[in-house]
Amino acid sequence: MAEPISSPASTARVAAFFDLDKTIIASSSALAFSKPLLRQGLISRRAALKSAYAQLVFSLSGADEERTERMRAEISALCTGWDVAQVRAIVNETLHDIVDPLVYAEAADLIASHKERGHDVIVLSAAGEEVVSPIAAMLGATRSVATRMEVVDGRYSGQVDFYCYGEQKAVAAKQLAADHGYDLVESFAYTDSSTDVPMLEVVGHPFTVNPDRALRRIASERGWPVLTFSNPISLRSRISSPSTTAVAVGVGIGAMAAAGVTWYGLTRRKRTST
Repeated sequence: MAEPISSPASTARVAAFFDLDKTIIASSSALAFSKPLLRQGLISRRAALKSAYAQLVFSLSGADEERTERMRAEISALCTGWDVAQVRAIVNETLHDIVDPLVYAEAADLIASHKERGHDVIVLSAAGEEVVSPIAAMLGATRSVATRMEVVDGRYSGQVDFYCYGEQKAVAAKQLAADHGYDLVESFAYTDSSTDVPMLEVVGHPFTVNPDRALRRIASERGWPVLTFSNPISLRSRISSPSTTAVAVGVGIGAMAAAGVTWYGLTRRKRTST
């Protein structure tokens, strides 16, 4: 078997940017906490049922830009007036029971593979930072960037300070690169959604994971790799040996990084010529 091509020597830091919902976990992180929020009296039974329905739609058909924006608006309105400390406590107390079983084994192994190579792992998600930050910590990510709600006197005002969605994910990735010295040409990005194309475009190694129909078409047109994650399993019971997908991608990381500068340059020249 041929040895994988080694990455070129570089002093630059490399980042692996991961979307969260349906890329790392097999669900919507925000909607997954509807039951504990119901038990704590923050939402009504009707809202919980609506959340369960939204979860089903999300799982079966994904979330396009219109649906995602609608969910964002509904969640923002729903959480207006909530006590931030209470929400954080609920998330921290129920995190492992709710999210742990939803993590794709392939994603967990891929994250571990990047960390073994000295790459920083960063979760970029449109979900709220109160949900995303502890999930990222549970996964061993280096850092995370998520949607930030405005807080007034310890409660959500219903306004959004920063919506980590679409083009803003690319903005966040560029800012992180500037702050931490990441070489975006040698960096990686993973997502399931066509709304994250801007994030994929800023790195040298874009990967699509369980892509929606629009992203699958774009991936085919641009030659982006398509990964299939299909094995959500509890991190606490996960077998230590890496999954087949993660091994294949892990080996490919070295080979693809060697070709990163060439790919990035050709892509940029093609874009500037059109």
